[in-house]
Amino acid sequence: MTRLIVAAGGGGDAVAAAMLHTALYGDGDQAVILTYAWDRLLIDPVPGPRGADDFTGLDPLTPAVRKVPAEARPIAPAGSTLPRLAAELPHTIALIDPRHGAEGITHQLEDLVNRLRPTSIDLLDVGGDVLARGDEPTLKSPLADSLTLAACCQVDAPVRLLVAGPGLDGELTHEDLRDILGPLVHIFTAADTEPISHVLEWHPSEATGMLAAAARGVRGTCEVRDAGLPIPLTDESPTLHEVDLDEAVSRNELSRALMSTTTLDEAEALSREICGFSEIDYERNKALWLKERRPTKLDAESVLPQLAQFEAEARSRGVTHTTFRHLTEVLNLNGFQRDDLRSLLINSRPEQFTAPLWRIPTGTE
Repeated sequence: MTRLIVAAGGGGDAVAAAMLHTALYGDGDQAVILTYAWDRLLIDPVPGPRGADDFTGLDPLTPAVRKVPAEARPIAPAGSTLPRLAAELPHTIALIDPRHGAEGITHQLEDLVNRLRPTSIDLLDVGGDVLARGDEPTLKSPLADSLTLAACCQVDAPVRLLVAGPGLDGELTHEDLRDILGPLVHIFTAADTEPISHVLEWHPSEATGMLAAAARGVRGTCEVRDAGLPIPLTDESPTLHEVDLDEAVSRNELSRALMSTTTLDEAEALSREICGFSEIDYERNKALWLKERRPTKLDAESVLPQLAQFEAEARSRGVTHTTFRHLTEVLNLNGFQRDDLRSLLINSRPEQFTAPLWRIPTGTE
């Protein structure tokens, strides 16, 4: 028995897919998790998604789809979290290759469906930006989600669209999504996070990290990303909702425009035309900026005073938690220093570690 889970936004959604599988289907069967190799610049210094040619050691799953085994490696200078996910998750990780646009992804999905005959097909998005119209001022990364939505709605098989943690990606709020969210499917609990707890120790996904924290009962305001976006952690944060696939496509103008695309360049051009930007352009610009920036020396003497200043300012903004990805950026460190920073802070102040988030102390602590 095989279940197919399409992770709409990349590696973070793939981690959430493993949590989804535990919550809804238990441990009786395995899933094929179809996902992008599209890690942020903290992990992959090369902008945009990776294709099959950007790896060594991929295995054929079907003629159109490559499996990412633990032994696979991205070709330098690219980076990817997928091989490590393949090593640590009990599921098959398969690669979405968007270089041939939505038509190429549709072909990949059809090949998987025809050859694997999955028991179910779920399209999972953490946060809900897959439901964006395209004109929202807070929208940051519509392309990946819209491409997977455009492909899934063209497959001749039933696909269930699921949104986990509405609002947690910081692009649309829960209030923005309230009218389109369908039935409540599940409320994630701490037990659901157990199979991915070791992955969350190193994986940089902020949205999935907040989803897991909320499932474990964390509430407050979490500051994320380089812009310092505040995300409320509420009782709605650990919820999983079904959304009508046709209604989502009707709402998402970019996904409709992408359906007949055959190249990633074509998809990018449509994103610029409809949304006013391409998230890959943002990554290109940020990559140049990061290349020119000199990172801070990582030791307790230099980092902890900067951390104290950040925490005081964050506390004045009403922030209760943050992510290690955000701390890496605000402390002027690079992505390769993230794990060392995490170890330094947890060893220095273990009482502030609320896995996988960092708790901002109150003024009386």
